[in-house]
Amino acid sequence: MSRKMKNKVIENLLIERIAAEGKCVGHHEGKVVFVANVAPGDVVDVRVTRGKSSFVEGETIKFHEFSKDRIEPFCSHFGTCGGCKWQHINYDLQKDYKRQQVVDQFERIAKVPIPEVMPTLGSEKTQYYRNKMDYTFSNKRWLTLEEIKSGAEFERNALGFHIPKMFDKIIDIDQCYLQGGISNDVRNDLRAFARENNLSFYDIRNQSGLLRNLIIRTTSTGQTMVIVQFGENDPNSIDLVMEFLNGKFTEITSLLYVINTKGNETFNDLELVTFSGLPYIEEEMEGLKFRIGPKSFYQTNSEQAYELYKVTRDFAGLTGDEVVYDLYTGTGTIANFVAKQAKQVIGIEYVEAAIEDAKLNSQINGLDNTLFYAGDMKDMLNEEFIANHAAPDVIITDPPRAGMHEDVVKMLIRLAAPKIVYVSCNPATQARDVAILSEKYSVEKLQPVDMFPQTYHVENIVLLTLKS
Repeated sequence: MSRKMKNKVIENLLIERIAAEGKCVGHHEGKVVFVANVAPGDVVDVRVTRGKSSFVEGETIKFHEFSKDRIEPFCSHFGTCGGCKWQHINYDLQKDYKRQQVVDQFERIAKVPIPEVMPTLGSEKTQYYRNKMDYTFSNKRWLTLEEIKSGAEFERNALGFHIPKMFDKIIDIDQCYLQGGISNDVRNDLRAFARENNLSFYDIRNQSGLLRNLIIRTTSTGQTMVIVQFGENDPNSIDLVMEFLNGKFTEITSLLYVINTKGNETFNDLELVTFSGLPYIEEEMEGLKFRIGPKSFYQTNSEQAYELYKVTRDFAGLTGDEVVYDLYTGTGTIANFVAKQAKQVIGIEYVEAAIEDAKLNSQINGLDNTLFYAGDMKDMLNEEFIANHAAPDVIITDPPRAGMHEDVVKMLIRLAAPKIVYVSCNPATQARDVAILSEKYSVEKLQPVDMFPQTYHVENIVLLTLKS
């Protein structure tokens, strides 16, 4: 973008619609203009921040008119925190926009005949719906422009979320509307305790400091797991923190910590210490129990995960005689959920620890018709694997955001299972894979599911049937 274009102000831009990643779109002098934190129907002045020949991006500097569909954001951190970017848009419209996102991606990328996309299956809870939150300690709290201009001294230790595009700045969170229960109290009380006791908050640039990360996990059954990540091995200070949490919050059923002196916050390769309670919590669904350890993946909206799995099972149309392949099975949640309606379920997953969880969950629930294998999907799902197992009648696949490897997609075509149920958190890569699968499959149903209200993210389930 030329220097002449940068910082140019576009006046009275009408915001027309929502586009990818939650940004909205207007048009100016033949260019598409992408703007964040606005709603269709707003009329705004925009300062250009970047762009190319066919589009520009900008930030709003003035509102002339507000959309009739705009509502008052409920969170005081809106606009600074990177989460809940759609809380200024009413929920019915959010669901409409998510459905349209699926339609757009399939029309633009898949380019195959599709039935009418069903209305987005909304979440009953639009606040306090998450079962997992991850907070970061920092000695570099994000200061507002007003605070900076005042020249005064402010408390710089913070516990909250990363500012978008700023890895070393943390916004201090007072009240978060994403997780209920004791989550806000644990975060706020721990931060206050740490300040009072002069415990060091992590310095991400210097890779130093005691308190590094706080994870809170909850279940619909009322259990709570709290994990504290320490950046230094200081036994006395660690014990002080853990004793505080253990004494203050008797509701915690699983209290753990990990010492992490690595350059990043991931701890899958580190040993966790159970300070009190059990080393896991349990979720329940239709009488099935799912054990969740500190390293386990589980859908972060428990109630809506149940709705997602019910649709998946319904699309599969199981009668009890089918062999089901569950690809990218994770901890086997879907596999175990459908096992009672299938003859056999075979799950494949890259992460070995997740497969151990999947096997354990089958054992806990008395399911003896499941098999789980760990390995890279493109290497595992081959002719030899098929020769050693029954051919699938139904394939359920729930890959990561990047979608399926092209070799996996081609293998699905060779397998020619009568049905494929494709669950995806990224309709764009899903549509890309469906375009390849259309060589042998037709799209029968599409069901968007909202797992994350107040955000632009949408889950989508596609039923594919083998062409006759």
